[in-house]
Amino acid sequence: QVQLIESGGGLVQPGGSLRLSCTVSGLAFDDYHLGWFRQSPGNDRELVAYRSPAGHFTSYSASVKDRFTISRDNAKNTLYLQMNNLKSEDTAIYYCAADKDLSRFRTGGRLSYWGQGTQVTVSS
Repeated sequence: QVQLIESGGGLVQPGGSLRLSCTVSGLAFDDYHLGWFRQSPGNDRELVAYRSPAGHFTSYSASVKDRFTISRDNAKNTLYLQMNNLKSEDTAIYYCAADKDLSRFRTGGRLSYWGQGTQVTVSS
C-alpha cells in the first residue's frame, strides 16, 4: 500500500518559516518525481514545486520562487519543503504527490499518488 504522509504544518506569523516533510512508503522512492501542491479555500489546487529523483529537474511556481526550497532525501524516502518569508497568501493545505511521469507535473496531468495534506496558516 502506497502512503504519502505530510507533516510540519502549523500556524506561523508573516515573515516566519516552516519546513514540511512528506514521508513516502510502498513504492520505489528513487523512481518517482515528487512535488508539493497547495489549495486554499475557493481556489483550485496549484503546483508549488517539483523535483526529479536525482534533482536534475526542479521547478517552482513564480509565487514561491526564491522563498521556498524543495529537497528530497532518497535514503529516508522523504520529501521536504523549506518555506521562508511566509506571507498570508501562502495559507493553504499543502499536499505532496508522486508520479513516474514528469510531464504530468508540468501540464497539470493526473498524478498517481497523493498525501492527505497538512494545513499551513500564516497570520499575525
